[in-house]
Amino acid sequence: MKQQDYKEMNIIPDLKLNIKKIKEISGGSSDVLINEFVTGNIKCALLCCEGMLSTSTITELVLEPIVNIDTKKDSHELFHYIQNYLLLSVDRPEATNYDSLFRLINSGFAVLIADGINKALAFGVQGYAVRSISEPSGEGNIMGSHEGFVEAVRTNMSLIRRRIKSPELVFELFVKGEKSRTDLCLCYMKDRVPPELLKRIHKSLDNIQLETILTTGYIKPFVESNNFELFSSTGTTERPDVLCSKLIEGRVAILIDGIPFSIVIPKLFCESFQTLDDYSFQPYYSTFIRWIKYSAFLISVLLPALYAAIVIYHPELLNSTLLMLLVEAEQKAPLSIVTESLFVLLMYEIIREAGIRLPKPVGGAVSIVSGLIIGDSAVDSGLISTPLLTISALAVISGFVVPELNDTMTILRLSFLIAGGIFGLFGISILACTVLVNICSTEDYGFPYTAPLSPFKPAGMDDTAIRAGFKKMQSRNFTVEEYHE
Repeated sequence: MKQQDYKEMNIIPDLKLNIKKIKEISGGSSDVLINEFVTGNIKCALLCCEGMLSTSTITELVLEPIVNIDTKKDSHELFHYIQNYLLLSVDRPEATNYDSLFRLINSGFAVLIADGINKALAFGVQGYAVRSISEPSGEGNIMGSHEGFVEAVRTNMSLIRRRIKSPELVFELFVKGEKSRTDLCLCYMKDRVPPELLKRIHKSLDNIQLETILTTGYIKPFVESNNFELFSSTGTTERPDVLCSKLIEGRVAILIDGIPFSIVIPKLFCESFQTLDDYSFQPYYSTFIRWIKYSAFLISVLLPALYAAIVIYHPELLNSTLLMLLVEAEQKAPLSIVTESLFVLLMYEIIREAGIRLPKPVGGAVSIVSGLIIGDSAVDSGLISTPLLTISALAVISGFVVPELNDTMTILRLSFLIAGGIFGLFGISILACTVLVNICSTEDYGFPYTAPLSPFKPAGMDDTAIRAGFKKMQSRNFTVEEYHE
């Protein structure tokens, strides 16, 4: 039976017909368990999904108390007694149609149906296997917490609530995905979030008509601008403490069940260079590290292009000693500088992708073989010059300093290299202007992506150009509303 055929169908009050309909909808799936029994002289059935709940919990806290209920007149009186006099579980939703009934069963609830009543009672006894809370894999830190989000959305909600105990913190649970019926959670501080931002995000989420949601990439296009953006205007994080700092600033976050990452709306460009450790060190050291990241970003994107453009078109910019060294090295290479650079950079991307996708033991071996054998052999054979290999390696390593922008930096690095190889510094300048125009025009829900740099906000420089001390920042009560246009 198709979902649209039963989605709005109310639960049948006759128990036998009800069970028949449930088996028909589920297609006789082996993991849908139907346990019939009698309590209070009323025929009942307890529905559950195998592997999604705790057997001991459902037996001790739900099944035994219900079976031992004294005689009741009818199913309505039985359900009234259970709801008002028995605390079988904390989470006790009701289902009136088969769509909500199956969503509860497949979410790990035990569902009680009875003869003579057209609704069902559900009890939260989830007990499916989940990954334990561990350190985030992609956002390491020294001084901060070592807890990261997991796949269970309610566990992630608790990680946030532990850090923000204010009643102003609001969680809104809703379901998206016609087939997957995935739980999504909207998080915000109701006293900090701009009302218009929250309203427009709700409107954007209402447009989601996906069949399934398996990663954050399914949701992000619906909450981003429809214009072409080089850099994503929504952020992601797997750290509860980082997310809490965004919520305090008036952002909105989206948690997705089954995904250990949260989506943050809106995101600013400067935040890609900020980490939690910046606020654990002395301000002068944090400022120094932040400028190292800015420099690493420029090196990663522009260094190969500048090397190719200067060596090919503008050798007069180099001193005589350095020029002779480069000329001598490049004379031995059979390929042009641009071709060499593209070969090295693409070879690195192939090696990196192989290291990520292969099993970890094999992935480590790929890195060793690629670095020691392929790289060393390419230089010794004269296929690649040593200076160019050094420049390319430095650019790639610099990209690791800002991992959140690594995918965009990879494409920009290759684009600038081609522009510099064909048109020299003029081509790099034209492409840089194009990229700047795109970045400055990027905005979502009226929040400029480049704020506080463009439009310029002097107050925002305390945590952008430098990292001011907390004694100065604590009096600001900053919210993202200050950047709204």
